[in-house]
Amino acid sequence: MSEKKNPIGIDKITETPHLLPYAHHVGSAIIKPLDKGKTKGVAMKAMYQQTESQLLQIKEQVETLIKQAQAIHDRINLSEQIYKADCGFKPLPGNTYFLYEKKDISWLISMIAPKEWGAKMPYKYLATIELLADSTWRILEKGEAMN
Repeated sequence: MSEKKNPIGIDKITETPHLLPYAHHVGSAIIKPLDKGKTKGVAMKAMYQQTESQLLQIKEQVETLIKQAQAIHDRINLSEQIYKADCGFKPLPGNTYFLYEKKDISWLISMIAPKEWGAKMPYKYLATIELLADSTWRILEKGEAMN
């Protein structure tokens, strides 16, 4: 018997077709080479979008912290001014008081509200204030002279 010779050359066949960079028969899955530049471009775009979003979030947090720090700083300045005011009693935290300006431009802390003075108020009303637990003062309501 004569041996049938394979018409495909030995250099055109493999024993490991699953390692070929292309489909090795008609029913094989389509193998497309990767466009590495496009893949990197898409990945970099996603990376930039994500990091920009995170940086924006951090920026907003920093701005919030700056506002909070400024509010504390303003409260400290106000408290320093109020502590220079005349006061004939010991203010207690959590209570509401009234800040007035005397004729000599010094300040006065009082327990008497502007409406309680009667017909003629002896001082210029500046603000309704509250002593906080941390010994700082907070303005609850500003008078016309304070604006």
